[in-house]
Amino acid sequence: MTSRAPRRVFMLGATGTIGRATVRALVRQGHDVVCFGRPPRRSHGVPPAPPAPPAGVIVRTGDVGDPTSIARDGFKGEHFDAVVSCMASRTGTPRDAWAIDHRAHIHVLEAAKAAGVPQMVLLSAICVQKPQLAFQQAKLAFEQALIDSGLTWSIVRPTAFFKSLSGQVERVKRGKPFLIFGDGTLTACKPISDDDLAAFIASCLDDPERQNRVLPIGGPGDAQTPRQQGEQLFALLGREPRFKQVPVGLLDTIISVLTVVGRVIPPLADKAQLARIGRYYATESMLVWDAKRARYDADATPSTGHDTLTDFFAKRLRGEATDDRGKHAVFS
Repeated sequence: MTSRAPRRVFMLGATGTIGRATVRALVRQGHDVVCFGRPPRRSHGVPPAPPAPPAGVIVRTGDVGDPTSIARDGFKGEHFDAVVSCMASRTGTPRDAWAIDHRAHIHVLEAAKAAGVPQMVLLSAICVQKPQLAFQQAKLAFEQALIDSGLTWSIVRPTAFFKSLSGQVERVKRGKPFLIFGDGTLTACKPISDDDLAAFIASCLDDPERQNRVLPIGGPGDAQTPRQQGEQLFALLGREPRFKQVPVGLLDTIISVLTVVGRVIPPLADKAQLARIGRYYATESMLVWDAKRARYDADATPSTGHDTLTDFFAKRLRGEATDDRGKHAVFS
């Protein structure tokens, strides 16, 4: 049995859905949490009201890209037992990825070492196993810096989140077909909920089996293809499954056009990168990659928790949950 000694935790990325769930998990385990991050973005000159943190959680704002602000406004010369980061770039474009997924994390790591923090838990992504995109390269570069830092570390690489798989709920509810790339069996994943992932992240503080290790993790049950996810959704609605196949080549065409036009209109270059990200997820499974056999291995992908994607779909249909995908929305 792992003992859980209360810790003082410096938390990054606490405003995202995974970050908020992780803060709740840390508080439930008795830890003291100080959250540090960017101020809320203004809308029409008025900053949005951030979700209220759990009682006792301290919230500090500053510039995660500025080493001085991290030390002055974040750590404030105080004692912390660990850093937990769920911070990630908002878009995954090269400039954003290297600024947040790598450089900002490097600044935090340096500040943590200077403050004598002995441990860091990092939320990464399972897709860095086969890096083809800027945000994957940026995450990998920081992963290596953390491994080499001398701190006790845990690198958590989850599979697909519920919210990233629920973008077609409203579409199907309106009577439209479920969109799939190819025949809907090109990829698979073990979907994981915010709360199950958060509990796993928080447990890394005290579980020696989850320290100084890279930890791929998925949710409970067998791996699922997009076609199976669609079938679950139609079953909940009591309807016969209807699918519309989208050729992967369509994404290739969009990427090619945006890449060419992006040389003249820079904002379209970012659109091309977002399309590349979409293509990656349309053709690569979010499971452990077996390099020797050159295939994804569902059996080698660990599972945790008890929340299922079917239950989440049901909550979405009842209006009891949202997907909150932001710029990563693909289907609607």
